[in-house]
Amino acid sequence: MNPYKIEGPALISFSGGRTSAYMLYHILQAYDGNLPSDLYVTFANTGKEMPETLDFIKDCEDHWGLKIHWLEMRIFEEKPIYRTEEVTYETASRKGEPFAALIDRKKMLPNPLVRFCTTELKIHVMKRFMKERGYKEWYNVVGLRYDEPRRVSRQKSANENNVNPWESLMPLYDAKVTVQDVFKFWEDSNFDLNLPNHGGKTLAGNCDLCFLKGMKTTTMILKERPDLADWWAEQEEKIARSARDVLGREVSTATFRKDRPPYIELVDISSQPNQIDDMFGDDGMSCFCND
Repeated sequence: MNPYKIEGPALISFSGGRTSAYMLYHILQAYDGNLPSDLYVTFANTGKEMPETLDFIKDCEDHWGLKIHWLEMRIFEEKPIYRTEEVTYETASRKGEPFAALIDRKKMLPNPLVRFCTTELKIHVMKRFMKERGYKEWYNVVGLRYDEPRRVSRQKSANENNVNPWESLMPLYDAKVTVQDVFKFWEDSNFDLNLPNHGGKTLAGNCDLCFLKGMKTTTMILKERPDLADWWAEQEEKIARSARDVLGREVSTATFRKDRPPYIELVDISSQPNQIDDMFGDDGMSCFCND
């Protein structure tokens, strides 16, 4: 059986990365270039993806002739407060607007234990998209490879425990696809994601400086693009300022992670000679977003 011949109704979760696009291409080929009407390709935009990611998604649409639903979270005063809005490449947020609006609404920063950014900006956005089309159950197709056994195991556990109204399908795992297969595919392609590949990883993929990325990864990105810290530092300062106003006293800066310095200090660390090389390993964590 062809693992890419997905049975509908199904939502193909496209992250905008190379692995996810590889999966999408092979699903498309399984249907001779024309997806059934009950297979939906969606990209949930937080506003903090790199411009190169958005360009790559548009290239996939244009080169492969398929419809990708660009989705964003919107917040309203009246119920339902959280809603899903469909946008386009041209109108998609590029300055972190949905993410910042969510932080304003929650009056706190997400963190490794409370990942409301993933829940509200990704999972619920796509869930509403399917429910608005009348589906109560569907397959959720994610790009987890054969060389990502831990992440695959977590998805299988969620399936077995009926955590979500969908069952996750992992065709790349079933096809035993590894990161080497993915990058060989893009080496031979007539277009590619215009972000560097570091040992099989796209460091700036998904949200550019996501707090779930390891400190070593984050400082490596900042070494080349210190300006990317501006938005993250602004959110940390905004929440710290809000806490000072409520408590009426000085509050140390709020952070997305308590086990590392704030983003403004990470910029300084990234600029110091040998600091990155001296770091032992990386402290990254996995997220719903895939490469």
